[in-house]
Amino acid sequence: MRVVIKIGTSTLAHSTGHLNIRRVEEICKVVSDIKNAGNEVIMVSSGAIGMGVGKLGLAKRPDDIPTKQAAAAVGQCELMYTYDKLFSEYNHTVAQLLITGADVEAADRYENFSNTLNRLLELDAIPVINENDTVATEEIVIGDNDTLAAIVAKSTNADLLILLSDIDGLYTADPHKCPDAKIIEKVTKIDEKITALAGGKGTSLGTGGMVTKLNAAKICLNSGCDMVIANGNNPLNIYDILEGKPVGTRFTEKN
Repeated sequence: MRVVIKIGTSTLAHSTGHLNIRRVEEICKVVSDIKNAGNEVIMVSSGAIGMGVGKLGLAKRPDDIPTKQAAAAVGQCELMYTYDKLFSEYNHTVAQLLITGADVEAADRYENFSNTLNRLLELDAIPVINENDTVATEEIVIGDNDTLAAIVAKSTNADLLILLSDIDGLYTADPHKCPDAKIIEKVTKIDEKITALAGGKGTSLGTGGMVTKLNAAKICLNSGCDMVIANGNNPLNIYDILEGKPVGTRFTEKN
């Protein structure tokens, strides 16, 4: 199985912006194990700006582009150093790909990106992809890694995209406001009723929210790829998701 796993900032880092060491170690262990079982794994990892905020000692996520880019430059180094160190312990090689909106919008650059990505999989590496926040501007930005992960899943003909975030899945109502809200285990079509369930953005360090996740689900469903939204607090859930067990919300055309 070819699997894309998107890891949100809230999964990677504490609210301080500093690395959640225990969780990241567990994610790398699980990913290494499912790769050892014969699966191909691509990671789309957020966290560069969030970790840069923590390392630079900033009080909050910056609003201006130059400071965001500076934080990304610092945080991306720490992020990849951590992945390289942890995956090396399980004899796996990681590869960093940083892209911008122009890389997926221009046909020739998109083809180059896809070719490189597929070749890395052939070479048995684990690609770790992030938007190049250091150089991206509002005009060329993809905007969120949920969308980026869906684009990656589509371009590599992945079987499954897993979005690990700070939410358990798509609810019937806002669980913060409605205690009776229930998780929707399976969605086969994203209609107006499903779209209406999306709220605003997620944590203060992240950029996503349910809106971006539903947009990602549309891309996946249109390309024949299943997608699951699950809470990243327990990386062991990845095993159950791969086995088709009910974890979070699964978007699929299969009944």
